[in-house]
Amino acid sequence: MNAQNSKSIEFFSENPVFTHKDFLAVLSARGRAKATANNLLALHLASGRILRVKRGLYAVRRPGGATAVADVDPYLVSSKLHEDAVIGYHAALQFHEKAYSLWSKYYCLTKKRSRPFSFQGKEYVSVQMPGTLRKIPDFGGGILVLRHAGGLVRVTSLERTLVDLFAAPDKGGGWEEIWRSLEMVEFFDLDAVFAYVKKLASAIVAARVGFFLDQHRESLMVEDKRLDELRALAPAQPRYFDPRRETGKHISAWNLVVPERILSRTWEAKE
Repeated sequence: MNAQNSKSIEFFSENPVFTHKDFLAVLSARGRAKATANNLLALHLASGRILRVKRGLYAVRRPGGATAVADVDPYLVSSKLHEDAVIGYHAALQFHEKAYSLWSKYYCLTKKRSRPFSFQGKEYVSVQMPGTLRKIPDFGGGILVLRHAGGLVRVTSLERTLVDLFAAPDKGGGWEEIWRSLEMVEFFDLDAVFAYVKKLASAIVAARVGFFLDQHRESLMVEDKRLDELRALAPAQPRYFDPRRETGKHISAWNLVVPERILSRTWEAKE
């Protein structure tokens, strides 16, 4: 094995999913010209040592034979879709092992716009962060950097995930999936939840989060004074709990019109 190839193998062992930019940066720091690095990348693609996930994004083939194509870890892919990509919504629940149902759709948050794409039977969807968060250095906080599957991933905390799901319930699979998933979480840091709600500056999100915590005040040990903090942020006029304006009962404490199926948890009748 020549020295150039050896450096590539070393890089692959440390970066199971990587971008073209990552590869060029590391080899450039080791004195390799851009053309040389590109040639090496092409050789490893041709040999089957690495796989092209999409343009500019690659994955290292895991052991399993020259022709075997093992599934590439979707969380590593999601975290490498953009320089600022953060696994979020239902994908974050799934990463934290708190999702009621397993999906093959993986969401990431980013400042950029990008088209969805599929790879190895999984769909990857980039979601542009709300404008209120894009200019904040930490994008509102609640972002964890964790070791996973031989690499690093960025993923929203359970506290931020809870709030994000009430901001965009369609990215959580609807209310039944959100309820059942969040009820698998034994504890939330309420200070972190409330701090992020305030950064989002959305009355409807504050009310939805408050309604959920109100319904689970005993199991999550939520005090009335904490709920009062969110009530102060709730809408001044009645708003529909569901984005599709589904009718229901007006809950005056939160100024929300909540669908009966949520109030009575009709999904439990299926069990």
